[in-house]
Amino acid sequence: MRVVFMGTPQFAVPSLMTLLSEPDVEVVGVFTQPDRPKGRGNKMVAGPVKEAAQKAGIPVFQPQRIRKDGVADLRALAPDLCVTAAFGQILSQEILDIPPMGNINVHASLLPKHRGAAPIAYAILGGDRTAGVTTMMMDAGIDTGDILLQAECAIGDSETCAELTERLSRMGAELLHQTIQEIRAGTLRRIPQREEESTYDPMLKKEMGIPDFSRSGKEMAGLINGLNPWPCVTVQAGDSSLKLLRAVAADGKGDAGSILKASARDGLEIACGSGSVRILELQAPGGKRMSAEDYLRGHSVEEIRAE
Repeated sequence: MRVVFMGTPQFAVPSLMTLLSEPDVEVVGVFTQPDRPKGRGNKMVAGPVKEAAQKAGIPVFQPQRIRKDGVADLRALAPDLCVTAAFGQILSQEILDIPPMGNINVHASLLPKHRGAAPIAYAILGGDRTAGVTTMMMDAGIDTGDILLQAECAIGDSETCAELTERLSRMGAELLHQTIQEIRAGTLRRIPQREEESTYDPMLKKEMGIPDFSRSGKEMAGLINGLNPWPCVTVQAGDSSLKLLRAVAADGKGDAGSILKASARDGLEIACGSGSVRILELQAPGGKRMSAEDYLRGHSVEEIRAE
């Protein structure tokens, strides 16, 4: 089976490695996003999928827009099947029609909920108790194709988007393996999505990291955990800004935004519109991430405000 893989970030790497380990699958090419500038020097950096593909000796293609400048390359590879995982570009019907066996996508949600670009973050932001992955047949819509297989997991009380992404990437790779097995066995079923149950999540924006402590403690904990690693909730504490990286809801009471606890013994707790939020991890500019208790051993926090 000739397979072309399309993906870009670390989430997609385990799925690529799964395909490489399948005995009757030949990964004949990898499509990934162009290298991007990163860091203070704006050095061009390859994505994790490109690095993994190059190590495996697989031809890599990086079209700016696959629907315009990737069609000829994809046709030349003559894939039987295409597999995508967090590729980052929308495929045209022309692209979808190339592989005779279709296009399978590994999507990080329990479809039809959380279609779109940031399903893991929005699951945490929305206070979901469960998350999961879906393999689906792609169509011209955004995550609207038929469901193939799904796997579910619980979301931890203080689990961050970064941590959940890593867990779901491994689950997605295993689910892809099961999907390939069912293709071989001829037992794969397609289940149409129930449109009335669908939700859509747009891309995250930097301004989402501006905190509003008039919200509930549960909502603020979800915001802090869901926006880690990007864009992160950032506050001003005295002369220093602080990234809030991990939190849990608590039941403290006070004026929204006021400090309820701030010590090396008690940690950092901030009053919200209802309840409170306890900060478990944070990071100062130029510093390393640390527990709130460790930070408060060397710093005082008397007031918190939106940056």
